[in-house]
Amino acid sequence: MRQRYLEFFVGIFIVLAVLAFAFLSFKVSGLADFATQNTYTVTAYFTNVGDLKARAPVTIAGVTVGRVRSITLDPKTFQAIATLDIDKKDNNIPTDSTANIYTAGIIGSNYISLTPGFDETVLKNGDKITNTNQALILQDLIGQFMYNISHKEQSTNSSTANKNSASNNNSVKK
Repeated sequence: MRQRYLEFFVGIFIVLAVLAFAFLSFKVSGLADFATQNTYTVTAYFTNVGDLKARAPVTIAGVTVGRVRSITLDPKTFQAIATLDIDKKDNNIPTDSTANIYTAGIIGSNYISLTPGFDETVLKNGDKITNTNQALILQDLIGQFMYNISHKEQSTNSSTANKNSASNNNSVKK
């Protein structure tokens, strides 16, 4: 009989451990927020959001103040519209704040960082952040770098060729 009680309590302990692990996994990943938080919604228009995804953090000075609710495309301007849920406790963000898309680390995920402005009025539910900077796309930077290198090589080769032909012309005239 004592063996059965021991097996029962070990089984209960294992079930509780699995549930605690699942709870922590969801909490750390940000996939589910078990705390009910009051938020207000603002939108920001970007020319390129890169790899920004829904549920990405919205931060100010590295402190998470909200999440990206959704990302849609404006059919008229073809800009990306990021809808942000900001915690109501952070209700003093100036209206002239800037929204920037950054990458967490070299190959990390994208997030939105808000840089507060100096305006006296603050963002309210339904407001729009007008000052935005698009995501920095690593492939675009590499492409521009490679183009600049090849362009410099071509101009160096052509200027060397021009100097060589000029010196050949001078030696022929002598």
